[in-house]
Amino acid sequence: MNYLYIVMTIVLTVFGQLAIKMQVSKAGALPADSGDKLWFLIKLLLNPWIIAAFAAAFLASVSWMGAMTKFQLSHAYPFMALNFVIVLLLSAWMFNEPLSVTRIAGVALICIGTVVAAQG
Repeated sequence: MNYLYIVMTIVLTVFGQLAIKMQVSKAGALPADSGDKLWFLIKLLLNPWIIAAFAAAFLASVSWMGAMTKFQLSHAYPFMALNFVIVLLLSAWMFNEPLSVTRIAGVALICIGTVVAAQG
């Protein structure tokens, strides 16, 4: 049950990242003009999905605080590396982002390092 705090932190963090990417992709490129840029960002900030992503980030922080009451930071924090794996896979699936050997190797190294760090 204590690990639910960590799982919720990961799920909410991943949701937030994917929601922001989805909405930014729909909005298009950031304008070059300062006035247009400001209006573009204000419209994004008022987007319900962006608001939900910020709420998810807040709730992820609350979940993380719960995790910190149950675990040592050095034990819990390595689980956050799962964010890299999940976002990599879901971004390839949802946004057709390239899933190159280099990216997979990089995430694999992060995971290996996480396992090593968690053992100590």
